[in-house]
Amino acid sequence: MSADKPAISPVGTENQVVFSARGLTKIYQMGEVQVHALRGVDLDLYAGELVVMLGPSGSGKSTLLNILGGLDTASAGQVRYRDQDLTTASDRALTEYRRYHVGFVFQFYNLIASLTALENVAVVTEIADQPMRAADALALVGLSERENHFPAQLSGGEQQRVAIARAIAKNPEVLLCDEPTGALDSATGILVLEALERVNRELGTTTAIITHNAGIAAMADRVFQLADGRITRVRVNAEKLAPNTLSW
Repeated sequence: MSADKPAISPVGTENQVVFSARGLTKIYQMGEVQVHALRGVDLDLYAGELVVMLGPSGSGKSTLLNILGGLDTASAGQVRYRDQDLTTASDRALTEYRRYHVGFVFQFYNLIASLTALENVAVVTEIADQPMRAADALALVGLSERENHFPAQLSGGEQQRVAIARAIAKNPEVLLCDEPTGALDSATGILVLEALERVNRELGTTTAIITHNAGIAAMADRVFQLADGRITRVRVNAEKLAPNTLSW
């Protein structure tokens, strides 16, 4: 499906739009050269769905995620989060948006080495309106027994799951994940994907995962294929696969 038909809805949703983007364009000025990272992207993301944004390096998927998360701004076009126009929002408004509505998971965990897993998660709850208990967030990603361990005492997959717990502890409506399994082997990556799927299913958090790994796409409600700054195809998975059945 082409990008000019963004309204395709995932199976089983009530079509409540969380993000709506139209004509989203991003141009970076690199000296005298203009780099077109996004070229007129249209999309809608719906409440409670899990989507995978799939594409090679340079396809624009990280730029798109950063604009949806308020970490970057568009050069042209419009993106709305519910009734809030992120395109025209002030820096202060974007900061509040990120703080209260969005959880981020990146390829690298960015944990504080001197804090335990529980303390790393608790840091985020201090700036949230209605946070969950740090211990509950760790339990949701299967790390209750590791809450008093420091990052150096945890495996890479465990550190990434702590990062997921930290992202969800403030009860965000949206969870944006940039290559969350990129630094992990497939077996460990599946544990991380299971944690993300559980968060999406049990909390109803709208979740977007960007990856270059096509094997992950089968766990999504919808898959957005990106290339050269455009959405080239949108696919609905009528039947989603459990993360533990995936392979790559």
